[in-house]
Amino acid sequence: MTIKALAFDTGGTILDWHTGIENVLSEIGQAHGLERDWANLTNEYRMNSLKQMINAGKDGLATFNIDDVHREQLNVLIKDHGLAAFSDVDKDRIWFRWHELDCWPNFPAIQTRLKTKYKVVSFTILTVALIMDTAKKNNLSWDAVISCEMIGKYKMLPEAYIKAAEWLSIEPSEIMMVASHNIDLNAARKCGFKSAYIYRPTEWGPKGSTDSKPDAHHDIIAQDDEDLARQLGV
Repeated sequence: MTIKALAFDTGGTILDWHTGIENVLSEIGQAHGLERDWANLTNEYRMNSLKQMINAGKDGLATFNIDDVHREQLNVLIKDHGLAAFSDVDKDRIWFRWHELDCWPNFPAIQTRLKTKYKVVSFTILTVALIMDTAKKNNLSWDAVISCEMIGKYKMLPEAYIKAAEWLSIEPSEIMMVASHNIDLNAARKCGFKSAYIYRPTEWGPKGSTDSKPDAHHDIIAQDDEDLARQLGV
């Protein structure tokens, strides 16, 4: 393979959203004397947000981003689970925790190594602001950030992948999409990208994910960040 760029899905593949969001929901809930299954609520919050974002822009340019959806779905979660005690300050704190997420521990060092050989890009449904904030927090250095909000077409629409390749001025066949989700990788492959699946067994918390088994056709299947780097010759 001739690979010039690695396009990383960022939410989940790079950022440990479950730990961050579960912790803040639990902290605020306990402050109000509330007991809930915070892990399951976290997954519900994430899943409902993703449902609003995937394929957004199919019938015209999307006019909202995932920051908007995180606010909207937080209000739905509060209503559905009897969390009316959460104040506006609490809601702002939960919403902004998405911008304060930790990345998976080994990734910053691996990213530095990968950049010696490849262009390393965040290609994501997350907002530009969220990527900038989490990059500063985790000492990440992306060669470029391509957010679907910049395109107005969201994964898994082919327009998103095609536009990303155009902006990088690199042929799709020379870009490897890296993700812990088959759905993202397969959509990229349909547009000519190569694909690398990386395991994130606790992305959805201890119960794992329904998408935790890679499809066999991916060009690379990596157990972790170190294994990804090794298979990419870095």
